[in-house]
Amino acid sequence: MPFNFLAVIVAAFVTLLMGFIWYHPKVFGTIWMNETGMTEEKAKQGNMAKVFGLTIFYSLLLSFMMPVLVIHQFGALGMIGGPDFIATAKPSYAAFMADYGDAFRYFKHGALHGLMTGIFFALPITAINALFEQKSWKYILINAGYWMVTLTIMGGIICAWK
Repeated sequence: MPFNFLAVIVAAFVTLLMGFIWYHPKVFGTIWMNETGMTEEKAKQGNMAKVFGLTIFYSLLLSFMMPVLVIHQFGALGMIGGPDFIATAKPSYAAFMADYGDAFRYFKHGALHGLMTGIFFALPITAINALFEQKSWKYILINAGYWMVTLTIMGGIICAWK
């Protein structure tokens, strides 16, 4: 089962697309700006090349980890030590992959695992940071909601794209 670099790259750009939608003033952007104290003037002062460049970089980091979280077959691959050990794996690995090589490799299943990643990783991390920053629950739900939806879509893309 080869690693699908194209799926990972495409999924990384979901963060930008979802960000444009989620944080649009007609969706959650105005509420988010009120909760963070951000203004249009302050936003325009930021180095957008740096912001978008680092966003893509960090999104790629997330995307490179997503296959392990959303594709069950990576667990079997990990049990034999990784792709370098396929040739020397026990016959049971080949039999397992012959039986289950494409099992649960569809968008809906990957989306489920992506959503679980959002709920059990992104939400707690966002909430803990926000609580110490004394941010509101609106702030927590807007940001965690963004990550839950984004990771759901990323998981679906990565799992389904063989």
